[in-house]
Amino acid sequence: MNDLTSFFLEAYNQTPMHLIVLEAIAFVFGVVSVYYAQKAHILVYPTGIICTIITVYLLYVNQYFGDMMMNGYYSIMSLYGWWNWSLISNNNKVLKIASASFKDKIIGFILCVLTMGVTFLVYKLFDYTLLLPNYIDIFTSGLFFTAMWYMANKKLQNWTLWIVANVITIPLYAYRGLGILSIQYIIFTFLAVQGYRSWKKHLVNIHQTA
Repeated sequence: MNDLTSFFLEAYNQTPMHLIVLEAIAFVFGVVSVYYAQKAHILVYPTGIICTIITVYLLYVNQYFGDMMMNGYYSIMSLYGWWNWSLISNNNKVLKIASASFKDKIIGFILCVLTMGVTFLVYKLFDYTLLLPNYIDIFTSGLFFTAMWYMANKKLQNWTLWIVANVITIPLYAYRGLGILSIQYIIFTFLAVQGYRSWKKHLVNIHQTA
């Protein structure tokens, strides 16, 4: 246990206090945001925006440009999702939880591939030497990008992508010395599993009462 604690804390020995505080704030708002997401509550977006804006800065400081670009995208997509989830017609929410159609899945696949390509080009633009963690970053960027788009449109499959990408990201952030964010993604994974079960149960109940 002491070795595990040291692994997470030693990376912060040379880290400025303001960055540690910012990472802790991002941690709290990130967890709160995913909690609201699994409840399909619109507060997922304002809380998520706070988390992603702070994370953009932290990743910029650490020069993880792929993840930085993704979190910048999350901030923009959160504004779209916030607007999309808030649409009301005849006193009812316009957007309902649904399973992704075949067309949605094709669009998601295209978005995923394009995102990986763009992330790769971003690294090249900064003349960054690509190592294995960067290629993993490129892959997870595609998954996260697509998951965010699915969530903004209340598609069940957003949770599947979050779970896969989160599991990959946990050891990646730990390796990079971002222990707080690594622990955050462990919590994200558990919440994402609960989110999938909750949304799936909601869909099953709708089909049974239809």
